Amino acid sequence: MSQRDYYEVLGVSRDASQDEIKKAYRKKAMEFHPDRNPDNPDAEARFKEAAEAYDVLRDDDKRARYDRFGHAGVNGNGFGGGGGFHSAEDIFSQFGDIFGDLFGFSMGGASRGPRAQSGADLRYNLSISFRQAAKGDEVTLKIPKKVTCPECEGSGAAPGTKPETCSRCAGRGQVRQSQGPFSISMPCHACNGTGQFISSPCPRCRGAGIVQEIKELAVRIPAGVDSGNRLRLRGEGEPGIHGGPPGDLYVVITVEQDKTFRRHGQDLIVTREISFVQAALGDRIEVPTLDDPITVEIPKGTQNGEIFRMHDYGLPSLGYGANGDLLVEIVVKTPTKLSKRQEELLREFAQLEDDKPMTKAKNLFKKVGKAMGVD
Repeated sequence: MSQRDYYEVLGVSRDASQDEIKKAYRKKAMEFHPDRNPDNPDAEARFKEAAEAYDVLRDDDKRARYDRFGHAGVNGNGFGGGGGFHSAEDIFSQFGDIFGDLFGFSMGGASRGPRAQSGADLRYNLSISFRQAAKGDEVTLKIPKKVTCPECEGSGAAPGTKPETCSRCAGRGQVRQSQGPFSISMPCHACNGTGQFISSPCPRCRGAGIVQEIKELAVRIPAGVDSGNRLRLRGEGEPGIHGGPPGDLYVVITVEQDKTFRRHGQDLIVTREISFVQAALGDRIEVPTLDDPITVEIPKGTQNGEIFRMHDYGLPSLGYGANGDLLVEIVVKTPTKLSKRQEELLREFAQLEDDKPMTKAKNLFKKVGKAMGVD
């Protein structure tokens, strides 16, 4: 089958510039790409044809031979009638650098030069006090981490020098090897797949491009955090590789228990003991909060285990302004030691309670309270 003229294949004139040729090929490659034309043999053939034309016309030496001798000038070099390409994967494998140049990423073949990789994320376990969690705070973290070497700016080469292109893989980072009837791509062992060789390593990082340092970070702890909450510090993880973005730092919070308050979500629970006289007659007691103490009214007849809710005295809620509540749990304390007089008054109270004269019983209960030191 006769071959079409390469300039005609790409739709450019014979005096087209390299930029015009590249743009024309970009258009053809996108139009006939196999992913856009599944199960379309004609599109696949056009895709191979365009790749063949571009690979000749982008190379000044091949283009000059083609202009002078036509297809005969480039046949025998892996070109001609698409004979060098048996599939789209073969094109990606053999000319992966072309697609990397055109589209900014590798499309199944070996890319030219090392690929940029994001840095690893880091985790830091931070223990804070209950008061720090309740009110918020700013803490300084000292984190051992890898950072870009300031001497070579991450290149790994000594100041005044730069990495050299690996001669074995021509900077692609991969080489092709034949195994029986197959030809496969493998990482270049000469440069460990980086595509570069450093002849004069940086004395500080010894060619790694990164060094270990202790970095201090000021971290704001928002009020209301709880154990298990994570704070994300973008860009404070490990540095990227080959120009990739750095990872993130995750600060995982653990909140220490408090001696006064128990926590239930954003609510606080505090337990207060009162005498059975206070429970029976009612009283006013002082209760601690995260700030100043408050006075809580204990009504007459309060039972053991009863809970009084004080609105808005709890912990701040993350994400919105409402606070939790303070729950005051009452424990009615029964005396273990009574004087003879106290016992007499209590027995008299019990007798009056059985006879139901409530007014006299209340007056007697007041006497019991005075005898026990409760006003």
